[in-house]
Amino acid sequence: MTTTETTATPKAMKGPDSKGWFWGTGRRKTAIARVRVRAGNGDIKLNEKPLDDYLTEDRDRKAVLAVLEKTGIKGKVDVTAGLVGGGFTGQTGAVVMGLARAVMAYDSSLEPILREHGFLTRDARKVERKKYGQAGARRRYQFSKR
Repeated sequence: MTTTETTATPKAMKGPDSKGWFWGTGRRKTAIARVRVRAGNGDIKLNEKPLDDYLTEDRDRKAVLAVLEKTGIKGKVDVTAGLVGGGFTGQTGAVVMGLARAVMAYDSSLEPILREHGFLTRDARKVERKKYGQAGARRRYQFSKR
């Protein structure tokens, strides 16, 4: 090995893994979703449960399905996601982002559609911490002159 060559660590795998899954990781608030996509018949499972059983709010189900509908691959791919942390809203946002990243790895020609609808944009908002000497993150204790 010459001095100009460097030993680079391998980058994240862009293609399918040994079982044909394309991976994408999504984060929102404190939730993390590891999403896998492969060609199939449209099964969607979140933490080993069907989508309708895991997400009870219609708004959350529509947000997840929007990624597949906007890209035109609904019913053509199987989706499996492992979710940890956060609540339902955070987990939904994490699944949307992870699914968008997995779909982009599955078919890179869909990236403009995903970007146009904001599916690949990370929502960085988190809960602000409580400060000492205050009742909350921003709320102060009541001021008394006497």
